[in-house]
Amino acid sequence: MHPKNVYCLCAIFLLLATQHAFAQKFTISGYVKDAATGEILIGANLYDQISKKGTSTNQFGFFSLTLREDSIWISCSYVGYQTQIQGFYLDKNREVTFQLELVSNLSEVVIKAERTGRIEENTQMSTISIPIEQVKNLPAALGEVDVLKIIQLMPGVASGSEGSTGLYVRGGSPDQNLILLDGVPLYNVNHLGGFFSVFNADAISHVSLVKGGYPARYGGRLSSVIDIKMRDGNSKEIKGQGSVGIVSAKLSLEEPIIKDKTSFMVTGRRTYLDLFSRPVSKLATNGVASFGYHFYDFNAKINHILSAKDRLYLSAYVGDDKAIVKSEDEYTDNGYKEENSAKSRLIWGNFLTSLRWNHVFSEKLFANTMLNYTRYRFLVDVNQKNTSEDPDSPSEQTSYFAYLSGINDWSGKVDFDFYPNPQHSIKFGAQAIYHTFKPGITAIKADFSQSERTDTAYGSSRVEALETAFYIEDDWEITRQLKVNAGLHFSGFFVGNSHYLSLQPRIAFRYLLPHNYSLKASYATMQQFVHLLTNSDAGLPTDLWVPVTEKVRPQFSQQTAVGIAKSLQDNRYELSVEGYYKTMRNLIDYKEGATFFGNTTDWQENIETGGKGESYGAEFLLQKKTGKVSGWLGYTLSWTNRQFNSINAGRKYPYKYDRRHDVEVAVSYQPKPRISVSANWVYGTGNAITLGVARYPSLVENYAYYWRGDIQNTYNQVQVYEGRNGFRMRSYHRMDLGISFHKPKKWGERTWTISLYNAYSRKNPFYYYIDTDQDNKKVLKQVSLFPIIPSISYSFQF
Repeated sequence: MHPKNVYCLCAIFLLLATQHAFAQKFTISGYVKDAATGEILIGANLYDQISKKGTSTNQFGFFSLTLREDSIWISCSYVGYQTQIQGFYLDKNREVTFQLELVSNLSEVVIKAERTGRIEENTQMSTISIPIEQVKNLPAALGEVDVLKIIQLMPGVASGSEGSTGLYVRGGSPDQNLILLDGVPLYNVNHLGGFFSVFNADAISHVSLVKGGYPARYGGRLSSVIDIKMRDGNSKEIKGQGSVGIVSAKLSLEEPIIKDKTSFMVTGRRTYLDLFSRPVSKLATNGVASFGYHFYDFNAKINHILSAKDRLYLSAYVGDDKAIVKSEDEYTDNGYKEENSAKSRLIWGNFLTSLRWNHVFSEKLFANTMLNYTRYRFLVDVNQKNTSEDPDSPSEQTSYFAYLSGINDWSGKVDFDFYPNPQHSIKFGAQAIYHTFKPGITAIKADFSQSERTDTAYGSSRVEALETAFYIEDDWEITRQLKVNAGLHFSGFFVGNSHYLSLQPRIAFRYLLPHNYSLKASYATMQQFVHLLTNSDAGLPTDLWVPVTEKVRPQFSQQTAVGIAKSLQDNRYELSVEGYYKTMRNLIDYKEGATFFGNTTDWQENIETGGKGESYGAEFLLQKKTGKVSGWLGYTLSWTNRQFNSINAGRKYPYKYDRRHDVEVAVSYQPKPRISVSANWVYGTGNAITLGVARYPSLVENYAYYWRGDIQNTYNQVQVYEGRNGFRMRSYHRMDLGISFHKPKKWGERTWTISLYNAYSRKNPFYYYIDTDQDNKKVLKQVSLFPIIPSISYSFQF
């Protein structure tokens, strides 16, 4: 579409939005905050009980509601907080800050939500908001509550392999998830091979998941948006919390620098596995070798209220995984001495920082401006040294090998929220990202003697690219029954001599039905300009982020969804049923046998392009957010497939994480104020994998070798495969349990938590292999990872 047409559409949006602007009306605007901490409350509901008009706070806690001159009676509500009501005569524009008080016992909460707070009233569908306190109440794996593992318990989200925090949303792959921390993308979110994510729950205030019907403000990924907000820091008084578990410890501190004006928050987390693995490995190898592994996270944020209209935020995150292996040995014999030493490192991690400025231009116009930097790196290197003290010919030899990949982004963004009248809520903005891709560089240095020296580097060269985006969307209440969210997302990508432009329309609507039901539908197109290549056989976080090129085109998706939503029993329960259909184009994957390390060719020569994907299914979710018993029940029925011209003879085949059935149950129960019990249970159809179904003798005497233990086998047979991913692993199911004991202290509160991961020790399949039994017959065997894992942790708050 020509840019002039885009500008015309934007103008039409603004004209429609301001059609009632000339009536005598005034605006009440402001913020909704936690009364005890000063934290903003995202998605709080405000409703005038007289005019029956309402709104909700945006992602920065700001609201604006324009009403006719009259007496108004505004109720402000938020899950887990006492509803606050203010009444006055609206004869001028007013700025109001609502300070809501947290209800100490959730079992006492009675939410009398007005219509803006009900799921059937919202235009947005395929969206789940997860209260962080509910996240903390669910079972903790190895003493750590994990946000991404909670998201895996939602319908439409598959978890990948055992113990992983990988997210496969509605048939998509992990790189198709836009994961934001304070509005900044993170490119790797895994610790410890995916068993933990990089998100420390103590640093988080809000989590939301968008699986479809994407608002126009989001772009750049095909399958989901996971928007995670960090805490701002207590602006009232000093507060802290911490915990010690069996693998990690963490500590958080927040404090006002200037009360009610400037505050900060810092959190740190580190595992101490290396404190045990180093001495144990030294003991096992008689002091020859040691192995250490740990990860850490550090979050920090400071915010300052410049005035009633301006607020600044500076936030940062840094986290790394480090595995280090060291070895030293010595050999002596009759005056001859030889020393060998080696050090290997495997490091991966993220760093991001963001400067944000919120400005209220008027009671109807709010702006958010951001400058961001984010970086992901992966490094593996090996240093070796050999020294020979031979009386006749002493020598020293050194070698160094390194492999590096990563991506750096500098970005700027501006977002506007415009509230012309109660019927319209308009968002528009722009973004620019300067990418630097490092898709795999190998360096080798060796010094064997004065005449034998090597110093070389090869692999794919660095690539720089510019990505831009513009968007506008309007949440428009056309009638009492019909509400529409329509928008456009226009993006561009410029790399080398290639450029791509994309106009992505988005539309969603809801129609109110009798008995508090609503019918919802949405359509969205998405374009993705960055790709992730993962060599899964390596078992390492060897993620290569690469851009589109002249050969590799942008990924593209279209998704249509329809559903029904209803809130029950004064909004204590939320019910939603959705069906969706999604298609994807221009997918890429590694060619058979392609690898990362030591590859001298460009990455584009090692991939298959032009892939197609298809995913469709139905999702059911019943959620309860308050009371002594809270949690949810989810079910997904889905089909997902892929198709490449050079794979599976060009025929469609099931995606690896195609799951016919997925069931998720999560429950937390507070029988007494000092005791809380939690449980979750998951069931999923087994993953689709490729296994040989037969063998036949090869006509060529080309013997292949494989090893098992100390027995060498030779054969000259050819494997026969029925089709790509034609075999199903056994179904996966697991139950986790947890119980917490809380006790008030003079200085705050302490909590002991006991949890069981895989409580009934189900042997879930991780992978299969072919072996030989005692009768020399070929049998299929299964490898499982985690049996029942008990854990205990101690946490405190002050």
